[in-house]
Amino acid sequence: MRFRLWRGQTAERHRGERVVRTFEELVLEGSSADVDGWGFGWLDGRATEERPPWGYARLLAARLAGVSSAVDVDTGGGEIIGGMPVLPPRMVVTEGWPPNAARARQLLGPRGVVVAEVAPGDPLPFADRTFELVSSRHPVRPDWPEIARVLVPGGGYLAQHVGPASAFELIEWFLGPLPVTNLARDPESEAAAARRAGLEVVDLRTARCRMEFCDIGAVVWILRKCVWWVPDFTVDRYRERLRALDAHIREHGSFAACSTRTLIEARRG
Repeated sequence: MRFRLWRGQTAERHRGERVVRTFEELVLEGSSADVDGWGFGWLDGRATEERPPWGYARLLAARLAGVSSAVDVDTGGGEIIGGMPVLPPRMVVTEGWPPNAARARQLLGPRGVVVAEVAPGDPLPFADRTFELVSSRHPVRPDWPEIARVLVPGGGYLAQHVGPASAFELIEWFLGPLPVTNLARDPESEAAAARRAGLEVVDLRTARCRMEFCDIGAVVWILRKCVWWVPDFTVDRYRERLRALDAHIREHGSFAACSTRTLIEARRG
């Protein structure tokens, strides 16, 4: 997730005059905008997220250019793979949400990429030892035995995972205090699970990245898109908390939170 920042999105200039946009206008805008796919361009100018220092897209581009077969798991709308300058002769992506899979086919089909719809928790529909590279940006839940199974000997896994307690400042605004850590996202636990599946972990890094939301419409939009952050979110259910957050943003210029990202690279022996 990455987006650019323009402070003061709650105010615009109209014929030289400063026009303040209301809470209801911003909420309606965030509620009606499209959230399909895995792009975050709608937030440009309204929110920002600092990028992790390792540059995942650059690392992935280098790996893809050096293999003849690869699969990208939980690809969303195919945005990451679509931005790669070079793809291997056999490139496959998987996605579990049909609207995203349709977007991925539209984006990646012209480049010869095969899109496989795989429901969360289902095994990968590929033979053993099929791919030289398995990649994923923010997978739902990495299935390490399946990843190891479809990799050829010497093949690699490269991914950027969501880390522990990511965006908790925003989530806790709506849900109240949460546990400090989310063990399901703990990088050491994930690395241990990869090793149990027979993979050698060759790189493991975690970064905390600053996020800022500059209008309440951006908050509504991101909670509609990342539905697991506040699972029961609706504008009506959380209207009072949204109003309080809108007041905070107007007073301070933005609302700050931190995302957590983990880079993990592993190899099958």
